[in-house]
Amino acid sequence: MTDERLRRWRLVLGGGEADGTGCALAGADAGMDGALAALYGGGGDGGGERSGGLGASAPRVARWLGDIRSYFPSTVVQVMQKDAVERLNLTRLLLEPEMLEAVEPDVHLVGTLLSLNRVMPEKARESARALVARVVADLERRLNQKTKAAVTGALDRAARTNRPRRVADIDWNRTIRANLHNYLPERGTVVPSRLVGYGRRQRAVQREVVLCIDQSGSMAASVVYSSVFGAVLASMRSLRTSLVVFDTSVVDLTDQLHDPVELLFGTQLGGGTDINRAIAYSQTLITRPTDSIFVLISDLYEGGVRQEMLRRVAQMTAAGIQVIVLLALSDEGAPFYDHDNAAALAALGVPAFACTPDAFPGLMAAAIERRDIGVWAERELGIAAT
Repeated sequence: MTDERLRRWRLVLGGGEADGTGCALAGADAGMDGALAALYGGGGDGGGERSGGLGASAPRVARWLGDIRSYFPSTVVQVMQKDAVERLNLTRLLLEPEMLEAVEPDVHLVGTLLSLNRVMPEKARESARALVARVVADLERRLNQKTKAAVTGALDRAARTNRPRRVADIDWNRTIRANLHNYLPERGTVVPSRLVGYGRRQRAVQREVVLCIDQSGSMAASVVYSSVFGAVLASMRSLRTSLVVFDTSVVDLTDQLHDPVELLFGTQLGGGTDINRAIAYSQTLITRPTDSIFVLISDLYEGGVRQEMLRRVAQMTAAGIQVIVLLALSDEGAPFYDHDNAAALAALGVPAFACTPDAFPGLMAAAIERRDIGVWAERELGIAAT
């Protein structure tokens, strides 16, 4: 085995003499190994349980955070920070300004800070707000243009007209379908007596969008992404966007959509879940059912009245509202969710699936064009909606 392979195995195994590699580490490798051992290294009483070595010392943790940022790329740093919070119970230390200035900001860390919002000391709040603002600004740069382009294009395509002004505005598929009765077999062609095209540049509100977000602790990343998307959609004049968050109570944060950082600090992660109450409130926000899109972002673990929740969803779909259920809006894998409620919604014709932030603009475009969202999810995400 080459020296380089031995070195890599030594870093992976992290067992010193006991790992059997016989490889000694020095310099940056020794520092990297120490940073990994502090988080993932063995400890305890020899019973095989793993424990970290950071303790509860803020200075030591701050030094460790600086070390991992020098040894690993930012994507790895974010994973290690998340593991440190979960494995070593460092939540309390995140309330200290010095710690907040040392960490690498990411969506998961924002979720953790938001869950501590109500107990955060005032001296840490300013640092936390600055960290959240950095993450939000980065997400807006990443998602803004793609979302607006997808939504604007979908609105243009959805505005049908029988008098398209330009050839580029003709919807050829719909035009052919509308003129199949004019087919001339001897010429092998269709003679279009009616053109179907796309309307353009309507200034009035064309769609109402309601984002209804579950604030339970497992939905933290979804809350962050939903807030950013809500702010982007609210900036478009052709949409009237509302944002509602809920646990056992319901809070309308629509008036804060202009400032997603303030909006996030208005959320309160954790607590129970009353989906039925949230849907009931959301129904009051919709004034044009056939031009409305209702997006429920929840793991569907209902603490309220289940049958009433399903009845309300059936009411919405019957009224012409486009209803979509996202089990998560995050970069994570398959979420935990209530399979029985997801199946009951599917029986009502409402798909339920997890969606990544990069796919969300395409989802909104499909909803605006009133395409079959279940088919869209299967084709674009490679998953079968529940």
